[in-house]
Amino acid sequence: MKNFTKLALNGVSASKLQRAVELINPHLYTVEERIREQAKAFDPAIEGYFQYACGSSGKRLRPTLTLLSGAATGTVCTSHVDLAVIVELIHLATLVHDDIMDGADIRRDQATVNAKWGNTLAVLLGDCLFAHALKLAAAFPNNAICRHIAHAAKEVCSGEIIQTQRRFDLNLTIGEYFQVIEMKTAALFAVATELGAFISEASPEVITAMKAYGLKLGTAYQIYDDCLDIAGTEEKAGKTLGSDLRKGKLTLPVLYLLQMVEPEEHHRFTEVLLRVKAEELASLAEEVIRRGALRRAVETTKRLVEEAQSELQGIPVNKYSLAMQDIGDFLSNVVDQFAVAA
Repeated sequence: MKNFTKLALNGVSASKLQRAVELINPHLYTVEERIREQAKAFDPAIEGYFQYACGSSGKRLRPTLTLLSGAATGTVCTSHVDLAVIVELIHLATLVHDDIMDGADIRRDQATVNAKWGNTLAVLLGDCLFAHALKLAAAFPNNAICRHIAHAAKEVCSGEIIQTQRRFDLNLTIGEYFQVIEMKTAALFAVATELGAFISEASPEVITAMKAYGLKLGTAYQIYDDCLDIAGTEEKAGKTLGSDLRKGKLTLPVLYLLQMVEPEEHHRFTEVLLRVKAEELASLAEEVIRRGALRRAVETTKRLVEEAQSELQGIPVNKYSLAMQDIGDFLSNVVDQFAVAA
């Protein structure tokens, strides 16, 4: 949980998150060991690349939610650990591919795979991670689990394709933005919490509620990440920032800015987005903050977190379901740093 801990050291309270993680720490350690073990499934010539891509533990938020969902609705078993490993491998595959598309040099305080070995190798390594995750998913005795994981992986990739297709598209609506981030980010959160409950043999109503929680929390998390890209610092984030504007991604803070200004300013800002000049984009990011568009995105994030937490009201109250509430509180606290900046 290194990146979240870094945020805590910079004044954001992470006590609730730390308590939540401690509840399932033994299982998380097992997940880490299992992820490292997966390198042995590859040819020795590839093993080192796999270890590098998976070696930085990051936040492991999706495995944490998988395990908490399983524990909140039953008892964590080997299948939950397997699911947590698979979900994280899919996530890592998307990060490898994202960094190529964004031209990012730093991820989790180390050189990205593409910066270290080039785009060609990075593309193939991301493909290997995806393929291996789906191979592990095929081992579940219940084929429905594999189908759900495959569907989520397809949604993630489809969302990335649509986002790439809509770069520099000034006709992108806020509704379309939400559709994209639900696919490319929230789908993996949703399948983690949904299948965590499914493996615990929870009722259909509880499984549905867990899926809705994951979808809304994942959507909120992506908006937080979009705010981070505009107003965060690379030192604190541990990754390359500012790529959204450079690559023509119209994220929620920018869409809010374009929505609130007069036609003359709207034209001026869109010209800046299309010219992609570093100094102009930096000034535009300042306008996003100064005009209150960033603050509005922060408020949207917090509202989505509240909606996610409300989905847990039908879940039996125990320390694990309360921990899932706490993760939402933590995300709200983290995104609040940008409201202060605004």
